[in-house]
Amino acid sequence: MTGRLNSAQPYALGLFRIVIGLLFTCHGAKSLFGVLGGADGQGGTVATGSWPGWYAAVIQLVGGALVLLGLGTRAAAFIASGSMAYAYFKVHQPQALWPVENSGEGAALYCWAMFLLIFTGSGALGLDRLFAKRQSASAGSTTASKSPVAA
Repeated sequence: MTGRLNSAQPYALGLFRIVIGLLFTCHGAKSLFGVLGGADGQGGTVATGSWPGWYAAVIQLVGGALVLLGLGTRAAAFIASGSMAYAYFKVHQPQALWPVENSGEGAALYCWAMFLLIFTGSGALGLDRLFAKRQSASAGSTTASKSPVAA
């Protein structure tokens, strides 16, 4: 059973990354474009350039899309995790100590989910892995063409 679960681990991680990236992207899209209920639940958007809402929404949209695609996953997750830590400690935590009291569960969960992706990478089904395979294949063919052939 353990062997079977271990062999599926890259795919489970890839699906986790896709879901987290999609949900994070949706948060940015609702704040920037007023879709999915909008920033205020009434279809509104955050004011362009407003601190920290607009910048957080841009990080959510771009970072979430990169995580969703598995492209630059570790860097995008690092920035996204940091933005969610900032959101938790500056917006939610001053209201109350515990996330269930201060409505900060989402920020805390996104922070830790993105933090995990910094260390695990994109898993299966990501563009990072595709490009790494392509790069190693081209490096192998370049090395093979330059190596002397024994006669």
